[in-house]
Amino acid sequence: MRRAVASTLVEIAGSDPRVLLMTADLGFMVWEEFSEAYPSRFFNVGVAEANMMGLATGLAACGYVPFVYSIATFASMRGYEQIRNGPILHNLPVRILGVGGGFEYGHAGFTHHALEDLGIARIQPGLTVIAPADHVQAVAALRATYNLPGPIYYRIGKNDKYVLPGLEGRFRLGRLETVTEGSDILILTLGSISEEAVKAAEKFAGNGISAAVSLVSSLRPAPKKDLHELLVRFPVALTVEEHYVDGGLGTMVSEVAAEHGTRCRLVRCGVKSMPSSCGSESFLRNAEGLTGEDIYRAGLAALSGQKNE
Repeated sequence: MRRAVASTLVEIAGSDPRVLLMTADLGFMVWEEFSEAYPSRFFNVGVAEANMMGLATGLAACGYVPFVYSIATFASMRGYEQIRNGPILHNLPVRILGVGGGFEYGHAGFTHHALEDLGIARIQPGLTVIAPADHVQAVAALRATYNLPGPIYYRIGKNDKYVLPGLEGRFRLGRLETVTEGSDILILTLGSISEEAVKAAEKFAGNGISAAVSLVSSLRPAPKKDLHELLVRFPVALTVEEHYVDGGLGTMVSEVAAEHGTRCRLVRCGVKSMPSSCGSESFLRNAEGLTGEDIYRAGLAALSGQKNE
């Protein structure tokens, strides 16, 4: 997604001189087009994410629309207090681009595994939180939201080739996007792990079970009305996220279900404890039970009434 976002931001900056880009010594082979086209609007602040958030806050207060870029763990956590006290409390248009959600930087080790970024982002009132499923939706989300008032956290992936079947780039802030219709079990997902959710749905279909797949790419504002209307139609729902099960998508859906008294059984598929190993994204998905096969088995167990541990 990151190259698609970078190219789109070059286009947006061409028509909006308020747009700036800041990076914390990252983005080589990604942001050269922007830095060459708009050298006076590109700033590499070095390995200083907290300072970058402070600078972005000041520039936003002066009328600019600064985009700040770093690996998702660093973008969301190293400057968290500055994000809260700056653009959130002052409702300023700082756009945070956190790249590599979940295990996308798997080989880099635990410090680079972004497994809590969505949770800590979505609890902040006034911070829009968006997690596109593929690069086509990422572009649509960026175009639809870049000029909103207030700050935004975009969790973007590294894969610029995968296209989620049935999505066709659709994005609506605060709404769900259904990519597969079904009637027996509901799968709710977001971000790049959605490809595994689709694999699970295909496995269900091959075994005579009709599975719906819906994307919650807008985590805040949450699509509460859409979620409630979907949950009441299914006996079982799975949430699938490359994130800790506490705080993220599964927690948000649980809140909606509880607030509306929904009887749908909810199974949260995500990372349940601190990972014990490093490796590729596919290796870590397999280790954490987040492959399409794992999701399929979790759904079968729930449908049969077995307790999911």
